[in-house]
Amino acid sequence: MLIIGIAGGSGSGKTTVVKKIVKSLPEDSVAVVPQDAYYYDNGHLSQEEKDKINFDHPNSIEWDLLNHHVNMLKTGHQINMPTYSYVDCARGKETVLIKPKEIVIIEGILILTNPALRNQLDIKIFVSTDSDDRLMRILRRDISERGRTYEEALTHYETFVKPMHQQFIEPTKMFADVIIPQGGNNKVAIDIVVSRIKMNLTSKPISTP
Repeated sequence: MLIIGIAGGSGSGKTTVVKKIVKSLPEDSVAVVPQDAYYYDNGHLSQEEKDKINFDHPNSIEWDLLNHHVNMLKTGHQINMPTYSYVDCARGKETVLIKPKEIVIIEGILILTNPALRNQLDIKIFVSTDSDDRLMRILRRDISERGRTYEEALTHYETFVKPMHQQFIEPTKMFADVIIPQGGNNKVAIDIVVSRIKMNLTSKPISTP
């Protein structure tokens, strides 16, 4: 099994990179575990309190659970991955069954900030994209998917996203084995990563306990 971590700033194109990698690999050989599923459940908070949640700080993630789940997959166990709603700031009642595959991709802005998780990754990738491009994507996403107005999205970016990116996310580029500039538009870099992954693929099936 190969454990791959794909990090990068919010709006950098990580999800596009993941999709292109998955599409280039054998069908049903990849399991994807998004960091976003492991935000702490804050559904009990008031709306005013929810508005103050800093989703870009490492303390917002339940790392113990994420690391436990990654370890379970590595040892051949399936996991019940949580689901999370940004609108409600809460975990859903339903979970997603993730089975161990030849390749497991962990994706998220903060995954390289956690030493225990970094130690579980065989390949660490950082998607690097111009800050203006990221800002435009973040604004579109926050308005269309997270129920924020333009002003709210811009304030959230200025208050949380930009300073947290500079303090926590950008510095983790130093831990990356591969840096992909221009996100999903960098076909050459993605092809190189896919080739490296295929070299590491094993023909042996995943053993289950």
